Amino acid sequence: MKKVFLLSLLLLAGLIFSQVIPPFIDGYGNLSHVIKLATVVCLAFIMIHVGYEFEIRKDRIKEYGYDYLIAFSAATLPWIFVTFYFVFVLTPETSRTGDTWVESLLAARFAAPTSAGVLFSMLAAAGLASTWMFKKTRILAIFDDLDTVILMIPLQMLIIGFKIQLLIAIIIMFILIWLAWRYMNFLRLSIRWKNVLLYAVLIAGAAEFIYLTSKIIDETVGVHIEVLMPAFVLGTMISKNHNRVKLRGAKHKGDALELKSEKKVSFIISAVFMLLVGLSMPVLDGISPFAQQIDKEISGAYVKGKEAANMVVQAEQTFNWGLIFLHVLIVTILSNIGKIVPAFVYRKEASWRERLAVAVAMFPRGEVGAGVLIISISYGIGGIIVTVSLLSLALNLLLTGLFIVIVNKLLGRVPNVQVKTT
Repeated sequence: MKKVFLLSLLLLAGLIFSQVIPPFIDGYGNLSHVIKLATVVCLAFIMIHVGYEFEIRKDRIKEYGYDYLIAFSAATLPWIFVTFYFVFVLTPETSRTGDTWVESLLAARFAAPTSAGVLFSMLAAAGLASTWMFKKTRILAIFDDLDTVILMIPLQMLIIGFKIQLLIAIIIMFILIWLAWRYMNFLRLSIRWKNVLLYAVLIAGAAEFIYLTSKIIDETVGVHIEVLMPAFVLGTMISKNHNRVKLRGAKHKGDALELKSEKKVSFIISAVFMLLVGLSMPVLDGISPFAQQIDKEISGAYVKGKEAANMVVQAEQTFNWGLIFLHVLIVTILSNIGKIVPAFVYRKEASWRERLAVAVAMFPRGEVGAGVLIISISYGIGGIIVTVSLLSLALNLLLTGLFIVIVNKLLGRVPNVQVKTT
């Protein structure tokens, strides 16, 4: 568990620096963009490995459908709980309108996706990669991130109307799913870390190019292709037979990822990723409804014919941090309660401890949730719901190490947990 604590400390350090550094650096916006790109590259690296180790059983299509249903439920319940809290608790009754619901639905979506990169890095560091829990969580986390990315499209359309760019994003997602299914273990590419890092850079670069190009076409909306899916799909397509190598002390060839050097680099990438995830957290100061500050470029964007700047809430009230943190705590609890779904299913496959471990493992939030909030802010959504959302996301990140410790404790009393398979 030493690796888990180290990753947790790096995550905490990143979160602290993300709030302390910006005021002391001129042009921090450019640096934050570099941090974002580096984070995306590391995420792509991790997800290529996840896809490479993922076995798609084409004879179990019904089971995958069931897994997707569970993942959909585990992503939807937190979203619904938090949305209702935003509307009925954080919004005064006299201010509730149709726009309130739309804005709350989009902002609350941050609570839906499990952080695949953070989760897999932590579970691997805890030595749980061979367990039934890890294999099941891997499927559910990928599915619920996919569900979040796809559902963001209609949510964005509710705010800015129909845009062909958003339809293109959906089409690309389904093409990627088809490629993973059709060409699994097909590509004779190396899985050694130097090559994987190159693949990750190319994927991140392609995603950034698509986004910038789409912004040229229409400034108000960009095509966000999250690297999580293309990186995962590429990993599933890389041939395992092509990456068999002679392992030290072994009579037979093994997988290249079992090499000591590969494991060492993988952990270093995970460590850098955790630090960057923390650094990627938006600055929390100045986003309250009483002193809202939105980027000038964002303020110039049009939302249903109205400038986003007109949506800034101004109020002469005292900012009550105690009350805010109470809301943060409640929203965090609600979002994690919604993730408990896996604990009540898979009864024929695992013990209740293993099922509960899967549910707790789904608690961590991270890069995808932060992306949802950044998109929300870019559309002029602000006020207390964004303040609470950002703080709740930060709290969940801080608790990630604790979640993994709980998972490890739950699995510690499960006999023969290492030999169970999906």
